[in-house]
Amino acid sequence: KLAIEQLAKINELIISKNKFPLVLGGEHSITPGSIKPFAKKYKELTILHFDAHADLREEYNGEKFSHACAMKRCLDFKNIKVISFGIRNLSAGEMQFYNNNRQRIEIFWAKDKTEWDLKKITELFINKDVYITFDVDGFDSSIMPATGTPEPGGLLWEDVIPIIKNVCKNSNIVGADINELAPIKNFDSYNFLVAKLAYKILSYTFEFKS
Repeated sequence: KLAIEQLAKINELIISKNKFPLVLGGEHSITPGSIKPFAKKYKELTILHFDAHADLREEYNGEKFSHACAMKRCLDFKNIKVISFGIRNLSAGEMQFYNNNRQRIEIFWAKDKTEWDLKKITELFINKDVYITFDVDGFDSSIMPATGTPEPGGLLWEDVIPIIKNVCKNSNIVGADINELAPIKNFDSYNFLVAKLAYKILSYTFEFKS
């Protein structure tokens, strides 16, 4: 919790200088801290969330600030909505919470990725203040095994990039984080993929800012 508060203060300082924070994390548990100053600054904040897991647990192994609770802690802020892409693993409790909070959570399941409608996605994000959080296990484990909890049946590069580009074009991206990379020695392609993802998020954010 202290680390989360520390991160919130760092991001608050960055945005007070009109800079764009891109946080590169270890665990996904960084996100509630990263978004805290944005939740204070904006009347409404939409989180664009890429992940294999819903991260909607109230606690995990007795820890409320676990990586498995990242989106649940973000939703503790009442002015936040979460739109998730690539989810393919969640608990019964998470499913119940999702069903009870459909007005604040939208999930684009990985199994339906061939049917995702870019027009509908545009409508969800248009003219919104948006924070991007990207857990790299959202990618399929065939292209991203370098993560703590890899899951098959995930997203490929060409599934992800059009969504990021579309959201950057139609909304105001205020900040971002990329997390859960666990490098594998002598396998640099996974590190390069994440570096390229960071480059794409920054490039599209600033390309479309007026």
